Amino acid sequence: MREFAFSVPAPDKWGEGLVFVPSGQPIELEVRLESVHEGILATAEADTVYEGVCGRCLMELTRPLRIEFQELFGYSGDEASDFEVQDDHVDLETPVRDSIVLALPFQPVCQPDCPGLDPVTGEKLTPGAEPAEQVQIDPRWAALTAYTPDHDDADHRVAPDTEKS
Repeated sequence: MREFAFSVPAPDKWGEGLVFVPSGQPIELEVRLESVHEGILATAEADTVYEGVCGRCLMELTRPLRIEFQELFGYSGDEASDFEVQDDHVDLETPVRDSIVLALPFQPVCQPDCPGLDPVTGEKLTPGAEPAEQVQIDPRWAALTAYTPDHDDADHRVAPDTEKS
């Protein structure tokens, strides 16, 4: 077993949604490599920072991210593993990238109760604030405002004995 701690820059921008790890962002790694019968078992923790925008108010975000993963690097010709040991070395870039990208939040928020943007003015709402004015209803949908849960009253029902086949 061998343990390593090192820092490497992200070679590319990782992530395509609202948040991403920018190219060149340092990634701090702590890796333990163990020799097992099937190959080399890599267990790692990685710390980095992601950037992007809040999914509700579009405020810029910078947040820390910590991931953990374990991957088996099989010896050449072993079909049981996705990764191979090559010249007594393992390439950790792919499992680190995959783990970081999968850990990025899909809908990041600046704070859990972020109220978002005012639909009329586009300004950021403060918690508890009401929108500036009511949004005008599209005339094509105006007929739906008359619909209520008790819309199906007795006047609209067909009596079972008057139904025709």
